[in-house]
Amino acid sequence: MDSPTLAPRSMNLPIVAIVGRPNVGKSTLFNRIVGGGAAVVDDQPGVTRDRHYARANWGGHEFLLVDTGGLLPGAKDGIEAQVRRQVELALDEADVVVFLADVREGPVPADDEVADVLRRRAVPTILVANKVDGAQWEAGTYEFNALGIGEPISVSAEHGRLIGDLLDRIVEHLPAASDETEETSAIRVAVIGRPNVGKSSLVNRLLGEERMIVHDVPGTTRDSVDTRFQAGGRDFVLIDTAGLRRRSKEAEGPEYYSMVRTLRAVDRCDVALVLFDATEPLSGQDLKVATLPHEGGKSAIYLYNKWDLVEKDGMTSKRVEEETRYRLPLQSYVPVHFVSAKTGQRVGRLPTVIEEVYGEGAKRIPTSALNTFVRRLIAENSPPYSGSGKPVRIYYATQASVSPPTFILFTNNRDALGESYLRYLTNRLRDEFSFSGAPLRIRLRQQR
Repeated sequence: MDSPTLAPRSMNLPIVAIVGRPNVGKSTLFNRIVGGGAAVVDDQPGVTRDRHYARANWGGHEFLLVDTGGLLPGAKDGIEAQVRRQVELALDEADVVVFLADVREGPVPADDEVADVLRRRAVPTILVANKVDGAQWEAGTYEFNALGIGEPISVSAEHGRLIGDLLDRIVEHLPAASDETEETSAIRVAVIGRPNVGKSSLVNRLLGEERMIVHDVPGTTRDSVDTRFQAGGRDFVLIDTAGLRRRSKEAEGPEYYSMVRTLRAVDRCDVALVLFDATEPLSGQDLKVATLPHEGGKSAIYLYNKWDLVEKDGMTSKRVEEETRYRLPLQSYVPVHFVSAKTGQRVGRLPTVIEEVYGEGAKRIPTSALNTFVRRLIAENSPPYSGSGKPVRIYYATQASVSPPTFILFTNNRDALGESYLRYLTNRLRDEFSFSGAPLRIRLRQQR
């Protein structure tokens, strides 16, 4: 088996925020760009209150798209004021803003108020007139020049009209991608979890126990700080997230702020430490955060914090681990550990565990060993037959990349191999080669 190789550094995704007054089609545009019904769409104004986030890609340029609630600048209390605050935080984070207006209603006072908010911010803004479903609405686009935000472009989010032109404009304004090449020997670690699970306490305990902080270095995200430390002769970098080491108002902000920082941290890390509160049942938010490393192709470790407060018998940890596997079946490969940031229980072992999981994700299987293994699997359990009755054959396998480990199978019928057989192959790969904590990717390539 080859020795582990260093994981490639990921890029820090720029953020594109869609803003506008209520009911102009922000969620429809969001869904159109990301290619699915991820956001709530309804004819009633103000439906979107929580933030929605998704990765988007256009012409090889990847960015994080944020759907915001309807901005009512004058709102001073109630749910409208909370929505306004979250939109303002979205604007603080955004690299590009898409200001959406409704061509059928034309510029209204609320649009001018939104424009006034945007004019005070030094963020590239693209003014978009939505609901231009035909030539009869084109003339109305030019009325929005009066907002003083720039020349508007027209689209129909519902029907997909001229969305490509909008995406071209967005890409033009994205900041230049900078590959993180500094400190390539250090393992980058993100500490993530819902609020109040002990992220700050764990980080402070890690740094305090090691007492070998080298220095604080600016991260690539605005106002974040990555902290480097050493343990066992290995360099680590803790990636800052919302509330990671701060006790300021940032840690108490809306869920939007925390989630965007979490997504960015996962994107930049090699290994994610996902914290749960051992004194509480797993919540829906816990499960959502726990799936982010898997979806992002990052290795992970699940940590139950506050383990010192749990009444235990000889089977407690086993029951909790089984419950975790049951609630997160697709992430059953992620190791589960039990710690106490307050007392330091088992925290001292974490650098070793992190290094082991990092090594598993960076592991490369020699092609000869991989194909010997695949041939044995096929002999034990052959692929299913295609709809035409012809056998599906796997000719050859190779590992294309690491972090995450990605394998390519050359087959005569990639459409007929089936999800169940791919799960079988994935599970057997883990049985044979482990890859503990690392998500696996299997790609199929057609070969006649």
